[in-house]
Amino acid sequence: MQLRGIIPPIVTPMRSNEEVDLPRMCELIDRLLAAGVHGIFVLGTTGEFYALDADEKRQVISTAVRHVNKRVPVFAGTGAETTRETVRITRIAEEEGADAVAVITPYFVQPSQAEMIDHFRRVAESTKLPVLLYHNPGMAGGVRMEVGTVAQLAQVPNIIGMKDSAGDLQTLIEFIRATPPTFTVFQGRDTLIEPALQFGAKGAVPGCSNIVPKLCVSIYEAHVRGDHAGARAAQLKLSPVRIAGAAGTAPGGIKAAMNALGVACGPNRSPIAPLSPDQRQKILDVLEPLREYV
Repeated sequence: MQLRGIIPPIVTPMRSNEEVDLPRMCELIDRLLAAGVHGIFVLGTTGEFYALDADEKRQVISTAVRHVNKRVPVFAGTGAETTRETVRITRIAEEEGADAVAVITPYFVQPSQAEMIDHFRRVAESTKLPVLLYHNPGMAGGVRMEVGTVAQLAQVPNIIGMKDSAGDLQTLIEFIRATPPTFTVFQGRDTLIEPALQFGAKGAVPGCSNIVPKLCVSIYEAHVRGDHAGARAAQLKLSPVRIAGAAGTAPGGIKAAMNALGVACGPNRSPIAPLSPDQRQKILDVLEPLREYV
């Protein structure tokens, strides 16, 4: 399995009653694949993993795996607050045929670095699947993984990479420097895709790829071609989308932007509320010139 490129953390579409809309999810997957993405990541932060129960998670993973049908790898977010529950969800992902799992740090307790090392080792040992570490301190109660922690975990045979959403480019560079070439680092902050690629990241998992997938793919493709000016220009177009998509309570702005552009995905699960008309209009003002990338 190649770990590279743009891997959208796909939203989990819902009906007006906040029930998961699996047929609509398949339509959204097809839209992303048509835009040229290199993988599909279900049950990430943007996919509201924290709001779904275990049965819903199984349905989402199973549906995505069947519908993608090996066209690209399917990554499943399996992180939970305890090691026990993370192992349980990881086994569900393996049973349903996911190609790899991404495991966020525990996000309510404040584990030490030693506790995190033990946590991720035990999860990795519970599965035959490749495991990606998921570092997102802004959404995980400020829990940060130190560079030495990631370097240690990179020695575990099936821990093959990480998604770093901390937004600190220097630390991302250190993650790359301190780990073997076989360990793949993905940028998780949409505004830093192009500079991360310059410093050795193999791709990105950007929430805004739900909104403007073609623009996100163009950053990566320009970089691979050696067109760094083109990659930089595309990045500068994307950054306002990320800023606009941060409106409201995260990750509500992503769905709001998609719905505003006519890419129906329904509401977020409560307590996240719809954006105000003023917030929605500000998003539209940013996105209107970028419709070709939707």
